[in-house]
Amino acid sequence: MNDALIESLRRAVEAAPDDLTLRLHLAGLLVGAGRGDEAVTHLGLVLAGEPDNDKARALMARSVGAAPAFDWQAAESDLGDVVAPMFVDGRAEATDEAAFDVERSAVTLADVGGLVEVKARLEAAFLAPMRNPRLRELYGKSLRGGLMLYGPPGCGKTFLARAVAGELGARFLSVSLADVLDMYVGQSERNLRDVFELVRRDAPCVLFLDEVDAIGQKRANLRNNAMRSTVNQLLSELDGVASDNAGVFVLAATNAPWDVDVALRRPGRLDRTLLVLPPDQPAREAILRYHLEDRPVVEVDLRRLAQRTDGLTGADLAHVCDTAAERALMDSARTGDVRPIGMSDLEHAIGEVRPSARPWFDTARNVALFANGSGEYDELLRYLKKHRMM
Repeated sequence: MNDALIESLRRAVEAAPDDLTLRLHLAGLLVGAGRGDEAVTHLGLVLAGEPDNDKARALMARSVGAAPAFDWQAAESDLGDVVAPMFVDGRAEATDEAAFDVERSAVTLADVGGLVEVKARLEAAFLAPMRNPRLRELYGKSLRGGLMLYGPPGCGKTFLARAVAGELGARFLSVSLADVLDMYVGQSERNLRDVFELVRRDAPCVLFLDEVDAIGQKRANLRNNAMRSTVNQLLSELDGVASDNAGVFVLAATNAPWDVDVALRRPGRLDRTLLVLPPDQPAREAILRYHLEDRPVVEVDLRRLAQRTDGLTGADLAHVCDTAAERALMDSARTGDVRPIGMSDLEHAIGEVRPSARPWFDTARNVALFANGSGEYDELLRYLKKHRMM
């Protein structure tokens, strides 16, 4: 009798899918018949329309609670020959080099919108000597040393590093502190050594040290001997004491160059620096175009938007596009009529998004004013003055 009634109600719900009262009644019968797994779908639709429906909540709790518990021990026993166990006794083996993903970069500087001055300095300080071995030999230009990119977060330092690898036709490997840090004494140093051995074998290769201030932070500020040893190992690998670093191009990125150990900045190591600031207007226009080109947009004036977003980072601009898309989506869901993203959505989003680089500039201003004895932050100081941040 119940099965016949359930089937009758099911047909009625199919004919009137928006009748939540009828759907709730069907779900109650399904739960009563011990068919909670079928009731869950109907209850989910009811709660989507009426989140405060106490009866639907109670039935959902009964439906979920009625489901038999999964026997993990039995499953592990049945699949033990097929799937590796979740946990093993004893310590894991040393770092597997396959965990480091050495890749080919398809990005070049032509894919970087704007940033003309940054690209020109990259070309002069890093790329031109590497592309012209005869001129390099003529002028006695050494390939030793690396380049450190610094600036506020979200401005594309990693993207620029990939572009350099693409320009050189070299492989690319990105490494952060999490990739090398280990809880066992001496293992972090071995992990770092393995990274350099890997890129030497895959040369020419660009090794990108992300957040280098974490891997190579000032040893004077370290109370942990293990971290001091890791910094020492990094210095040794950059010097190529035990191996030749020919064909290994080291790029590093940091938001806090003032926290990087001074020994890492000596000639032959990360001896060149490049300030990467929030994108200029052409770069902002290119970034906005990139984030909007696969979305439905209509009558969007990218130049006007780029003019209104001075000071926003690349990450901020991506957030502007996401916020505008969300506004159009919610409006379409509310009205039932799908509409494209328009200028009003993007302008509204610009009003909501705050420049994320402002806290960084507040800190950098103090460094540029009071810790710039060597003149290494002169470019930053000029930018701060130009934009009236001091």
